[in-house]
Amino acid sequence: MERRALIIGATGGIGRAIARKLQVDGWETVGVSRSRSDFDYSDPARVDAALAGIDGPFDLVFVATGALEIGGRGPEKSLRQIDGKVMARQFEVNAIGPALILRHAARLLPRDREARLAVLSARVGSIGDNRLGGWYGYRAAKAALNQIVHTASIELARTHPHAVCVVLHPGTVETRLTQVHGRGHDKVTPDQAAANLLEVLDGLSAADTGLFFDWRGDPVEW
Repeated sequence: MERRALIIGATGGIGRAIARKLQVDGWETVGVSRSRSDFDYSDPARVDAALAGIDGPFDLVFVATGALEIGGRGPEKSLRQIDGKVMARQFEVNAIGPALILRHAARLLPRDREARLAVLSARVGSIGDNRLGGWYGYRAAKAALNQIVHTASIELARTHPHAVCVVLHPGTVETRLTQVHGRGHDKVTPDQAAANLLEVLDGLSAADTGLFFDWRGDPVEW
């Protein structure tokens, strides 16, 4: 049976690379993005409409959306730089948006066999791992995302006992933004990041649902 994957954010760097790698491996892929599907997290009705016409089940649902800069505003370096509207947009894009996708998870995943739902997060969303401070909006939104996915995994396990629902940290991926905000970190290409993340997912079982893993497959503390 041909395996099927749904990629949310399929035109972004990691989303496109995930789809490309899966296609090479013989998967059927369905992609959703703002440019392709009139898909916009600021309008929940449009999110629902974009997903309503997509029929599951999928062996993999991968949410590869997210934003570090909002409206050209980069991460805050101090408390004085916090802007309420920018922070609200961080939550809209990085936490609320994926939550709108998760509303459809039960319909999109099979109940009778193993399947995976993965959402891109970031290590800076870990409260326990925060040693440097700063980046208030992005950190807080990713921490909220982690809680949303963890909570969703508990609910999904009741009806989809074979499902694996996790958040993933991809490492620092080569993009225009990481040239500015990722200085001092080793970087990988989107294709390498995709290969790493798919390898991690392939090694997980239902016992790992609800957890947070990095690109090496190591658990990340909440």
